[in-house]
Amino acid sequence: MQLFTEHNAKVKALIGNGFEANTLKGYNTSEKHLTGYLQNEYSKTDIEISQLNHAFITGFEFYLKAECKISGVSAAKYIKHLKKIVNHCIANNWLKQNPFINFKSSAKAKERTYLTQQELDAITNKKFVVERLVQVRDVFVFCCYTGLSYADVKKLRRNEIGIGMDGDKWIFTSRQKTDTSSRIPLLPVALTILNRYQDHPQCENKGLLLPVLSNQKMNAYLKEIADLSDVVKHLTFHLARHTFATTVTLSNNVPIETVSKMLGHTNIKTTQHYAKILDLKVSHDMAALKQKYAGI
Repeated sequence: MQLFTEHNAKVKALIGNGFEANTLKGYNTSEKHLTGYLQNEYSKTDIEISQLNHAFITGFEFYLKAECKISGVSAAKYIKHLKKIVNHCIANNWLKQNPFINFKSSAKAKERTYLTQQELDAITNKKFVVERLVQVRDVFVFCCYTGLSYADVKKLRRNEIGIGMDGDKWIFTSRQKTDTSSRIPLLPVALTILNRYQDHPQCENKGLLLPVLSNQKMNAYLKEIADLSDVVKHLTFHLARHTFATTVTLSNNVPIETVSKMLGHTNIKTTQHYAKILDLKVSHDMAALKQKYAGI
């Protein structure tokens, strides 16, 4: 626990310089759960590093699910945080054997929700009388066509729009979460939205591209937007990123490597979580094969 506390103190010191406040929040929660597990299982506030073994990890996972009523996916995240501390111990030769060597999380990734093209069109074309709904809808739709996350669209500046190698306008930015570069060609819908806010006072004063409200307000208004647009899905801002990966790009035959690059992912496995292979795409890909075999 001493090592965990030291690790979190370092993360706190690096907020804004490699780490985000939300990352620290996650590590603090992990520390809190580990403290609870030690009290519950060992009646102690800390244990020796040498006592970290396979039984400790499986016991911690069970405690998270049974006692804390935490989902498998969230439990896997807290165990991943513990693994980071264990790897630090191994690197320093404080642990001779890796207690994670035979551990495999049983958690399965949640199915990612996204908007179909029909649902996206319904939201895009809906006429709203209330200005705040128009504004939130526009930012959301912009992200559906660019793949930007809330944090990245909020900080997007006018000087991050440039001319790409094809002579058209591109976004040249870096992801706030991972600090990796993200280069995205602007599709016509996204360009139209940007032009709409060219003279917006909030954007002009701060040099920003779009007037983005707080994440909480955005998600609250998105529920209203979904109702008014007759979209039954639970609309959250992060859905825009999933929609870009799945409906806008992959289902239109954009290769997953290209999608991964635009999303600013460092690993293609991350993109695969976002991008479900659609039945529509499977049908399209198999059409030529059907024709070939039809002639036999």
